Amino acid sequence: MRYKTLKKNIDMKTILFLLAILIAPALYAQTTTVFLPDNHTLHFISPEPIQYVDISSKSLEGDLPLKNVCRIKLRDTSAKFRDAIITIAGEKFIAQYHLFPGNNLSPSEINIVPADTRPLDIAGIGLSQNQLYKLSLDLFASRPEKRLEKVNSFGIQGCLNHIYSVGDYLFLDISYHNRTNLSYTIEDFTFKVDDKKVTKASNVQSIELKPEYVLFPVPSFSKYYRNIFVIRKLTFPGNKILRVELREKQLSGRVVTLNISYQDVLSADTLPL
Repeated sequence: MRYKTLKKNIDMKTILFLLAILIAPALYAQTTTVFLPDNHTLHFISPEPIQYVDISSKSLEGDLPLKNVCRIKLRDTSAKFRDAIITIAGEKFIAQYHLFPGNNLSPSEINIVPADTRPLDIAGIGLSQNQLYKLSLDLFASRPEKRLEKVNSFGIQGCLNHIYSVGDYLFLDISYHNRTNLSYTIEDFTFKVDDKKVTKASNVQSIELKPEYVLFPVPSFSKYYRNIFVIRKLTFPGNKILRVELREKQLSGRVVTLNISYQDVLSADTLPL
C-alpha cells in the first residue's frame, strides 16, 4: 500500500514538472533574453519616446539620457547580479526583456524592434511622435494640389496648400514665398482662434493653440519655405476664424497672418492610418 502511494506521489510530481516545462515558454513568450555586457551598461533604443520603465532588481538602476534611450547599469559593479526583468513602455507599445550577466562580446545597445513588443492601447494618447513624423513626411513629399487660402503682406505670400484629417489630428500644409530681396528670419508661428470681425466695443476672446507636431525646425528663408503643422481637431462657430501668424525676428518684424475658415477645416481630406 505504501509502495502504491509513493509511486502515485512520484507520478504526480513528474506530471507537474512536465507541465511547468510546457507552460514556462508560453509565460515568457513575450520576454526577450538579453545580456548585460562586461562594462555593466546597456542601452535600449526605442523607435518612439519612452513613457515608462520598470526594473525588477535592486542591483540595477536606469535613466533616460534621451527621450528614446533607456540606460541600464549596475548600482555596484562589485556586487553579484543574477537576472532581472526590464519593462519598457513607449507611446504605443510595451516590451519586456529578461536580463542576465553577459561578457565582453555582449552588445551594449539593444534596438527595440516590433517583434519584441506588444501593442499598447492607451485612451487619449493618439498618434505617436513617430507616426506623426512619417505621416507629415509623406504629405510633404507630395506636391500641393490645392491653394485653399492666400495672403500677401510685406512682399511675403502665404498659402494654405492643403488640410488633411487623420484621426483626431489636422495636418496643415503651409508655404511662404518671399518676393523681396531681404531674407526672412522666423521668430515663431502662432495659431489662434479669433473673432472674424473685431470692433473697438467688442471683447476679443482669443484662444491660442499649440501644435502637436512640426515637421521641420523653424529657420530663416530667402525665397521659399514650406512646413507641415499638426494640431488637434477643433470646432469653432462661424463668427470665428483660425489665424496662423508668421513673425519675423527683428525690431521692425514683418507679420504675415493667414486666415483659415471653418469651412476649410470641414473640407479637410481624410487620410487612412
